[in-house]
Amino acid sequence: MDKFFDNIWVLRATAFILAFLLFFYVKAELTGGGKESTSNNHVDIITDVPLEVYYDSENLIVTGLPETVDVTIEGPMQIVLKTKFQKDFKVFVDLNSLLIGEHRVTIQHENFSDKLNVTIDPEVVDVVIEEKVTQEFRVDPEINNRLFAEGYVLKSMMAEPSKVIVTGAKSIIENISYVKATVSAPEGIKESFTQEANVKVLDSNLNKLDVSIQPETVNVAVEVEEYSRDIPITLRQIGTPQQGVVINELNTDTKTIELFGPKSIIDSLKSLVVEFDVSKVDRSGNYEVDLNLPKGATKLGTDKIIVRANVTKTPTQPDSVDEETVENQNMDEPNGVDEEIKSE
Repeated sequence: MDKFFDNIWVLRATAFILAFLLFFYVKAELTGGGKESTSNNHVDIITDVPLEVYYDSENLIVTGLPETVDVTIEGPMQIVLKTKFQKDFKVFVDLNSLLIGEHRVTIQHENFSDKLNVTIDPEVVDVVIEEKVTQEFRVDPEINNRLFAEGYVLKSMMAEPSKVIVTGAKSIIENISYVKATVSAPEGIKESFTQEANVKVLDSNLNKLDVSIQPETVNVAVEVEEYSRDIPITLRQIGTPQQGVVINELNTDTKTIELFGPKSIIDSLKSLVVEFDVSKVDRSGNYEVDLNLPKGATKLGTDKIIVRANVTKTPTQPDSVDEETVENQNMDEPNGVDEEIKSE
């Protein structure tokens, strides 16, 4: 390999190729990225140059400044190309001498050659200097209720940590209306879960505010349960009381019953009717009654309730045969006495 490069013709060919490539590179720069001005100066635009800002960042917040600017340079081609590729210049604004409030400032630059004409876009910017404020806010976790399966609802949500530190300009901090952590999940949620969620700081119109949040994420615990509601109980008497039994009163200490199921069905129920068969009642006391599950509901808080019956028993009346026998006996007794007297 060393002998190959020692050959003078190989060296000449390599030099020719390099010169050829350099020629087309410079030509491309002249016709593409840059252009030749009428004064034979070369013009080029350097885009997305970072803008440096000098101010008291520990106590102040500055808004209105672009993150980058475009720099146009004009001058001798060699200096323009060198400046473009080395990028050893600086573009900045110095706000250290300015007070809190609104200001119009000119963007400055340094480390450019004196032979270059430098133009910055934009040349001036309107900035607002404000006091930096740090404040603690409670995080409000949220979830779309349409994600829950039929018959299931959100029982509770808790963020950990429950509070975050928000830092920003005083005017922005004063405009904070909501600090939220939104939980996302596939539809059909039936079980409790925990998820990491990003914290968002919003104004009253739900616009996201430009602030610093610490921490930026929280863990949200979502507790899910079946939907239920306490339904009033209505006692309904069915059947016919036994002979000699009078039902004075029926009541129960269980006034409501928890009923589970789809919200649309459970909410449509006004009461749970409990039928009590009085034909089985022969005395005052407590009776256990089974509850029937309404159509569409999934379960009851309890399957049975106790119904207290207050009854009065009446004497049983003699039948018609006995009455007739007694009556005949009463009629025969006086006649027998008379006959006995006459015989004497």
